[in-house]
Amino acid sequence: MQNLTLTWQAAGGAAVALYGGAYAAARGRRTGVSAILREAGTLLALFALWQLVGRLSLMSTEHALDRARWIHRTELAFGLPDEASWQAAVTPYPPLVKLANYYYASMHFTVMIAVLLWVFLRHRERYAWVRTTVVVTTAVCLAVQFLPVAPPRMLPENGFVDVAAEYGQSVYGATVGGVVKAAQLSAMPSVHVAWCVLVAVAVVRVSKSPLRWLMVLHPVLTITVVVVTANHFWADGLVAVAILLLTYAAQRAFARRRARRAGDVRQVGEREPVAIRG
Repeated sequence: MQNLTLTWQAAGGAAVALYGGAYAAARGRRTGVSAILREAGTLLALFALWQLVGRLSLMSTEHALDRARWIHRTELAFGLPDEASWQAAVTPYPPLVKLANYYYASMHFTVMIAVLLWVFLRHRERYAWVRTTVVVTTAVCLAVQFLPVAPPRMLPENGFVDVAAEYGQSVYGATVGGVVKAAQLSAMPSVHVAWCVLVAVAVVRVSKSPLRWLMVLHPVLTITVVVVTANHFWADGLVAVAILLLTYAAQRAFARRRARRAGDVRQVGEREPVAIRG
């Protein structure tokens, strides 16, 4: 599969260009165009940060495989299904494996961009909530990813297979001099899982259509895909969902605090004596 992913330098440069375009549009009183360019720039900047974090680490990458083995052992000790057995059930069917690889590589960004565009154009009043959730959740996930953890596909001794590489569909490219690129050691937590749950919640909360519940299929498919392609452990997804829930809780607490403060200000205003002019 051809890797069409932008580098962090290209994404960062594009974000700067979009911010410049947003500023120019605002100066020209084209507020609608300015808002679109600004939001697109924000998302590209976030993507550039994601790409950069994948290449940096606060700790050595030497123990990334050890951490992955520990996660797998711990999951099995807690009775979670073995991801290797899920993958083994699919590998005899090449068409399914190829579809899973394509879904993993393409639907992650496609669905997120489509949902953000839909909310921005059709439900502008809810856009800030969705956009803030994306930014905060992704930022926290990136902070955790500074601790390198290898994906399951790098543990063949545990029964996993790198099916994307096997079918020439890998989006990560080859290793350099036998050394694994750091971008591949950001498996924990799974931003794929965080985003798929996020967009499903956004559609269900924002839309009034009875068909909105079909969006739940996206996280179901994504979670299945990241497991059968051996890109993530169950734990990667569980931590990602926990981060998303904490983000929702923080937003809710902040909104309540702001509403409480606004109510206090109104009460003070009502109590102020009215000056009588003689």
